[in-house]
Amino acid sequence: MKMSCNTFLLSIGVLLITPSIALSLPSYIDPPGEKLVLVDPVEHAWGAYDASGRLIRSGVASTGKDWCDDMGEECHTSVGSFRVRSLGSASCTSPSFPIPNGGAPMPYCMYFTPYQALHGSYEVGRANLSHGCVRMRVADARWLRYNFVEIGTLVVIKPYYSGDDS
Repeated sequence: MKMSCNTFLLSIGVLLITPSIALSLPSYIDPPGEKLVLVDPVEHAWGAYDASGRLIRSGVASTGKDWCDDMGEECHTSVGSFRVRSLGSASCTSPSFPIPNGGAPMPYCMYFTPYQALHGSYEVGRANLSHGCVRMRVADARWLRYNFVEIGTLVVIKPYYSGDDS
């Protein structure tokens, strides 16, 4: 394929300006023996890994904030290993937020604790913004929900801080 000099320079410029999510997560991890979703609150990223440890797809993730004023407490996403417990559709909504009656959109929710889920959002960025759920772009949540995650899929939430296991 022949590419003009201007097209090539534009492509290089886009690569230099646009942060690569895949670069913030390893391309391979120790083979887990099963597929898993890895979430890194420090890198603000999620990755879907196959059973051999190969990164299949990744994207931006916003996990729980250090402090939620409306709750009056820390609202970090739980750290550790979990299993997907339930799967929702495009019409999934929060039962709790906004306080007191809930109703916030959580398209394609995939709960991994009774109160925390991976889900789509239009408010995702390279910051921890949520009440504890893992927000991702709606298209990414839809892909995970229908192409990767099933009941029982392993979800690993990395620590917020070095040495943090809780």
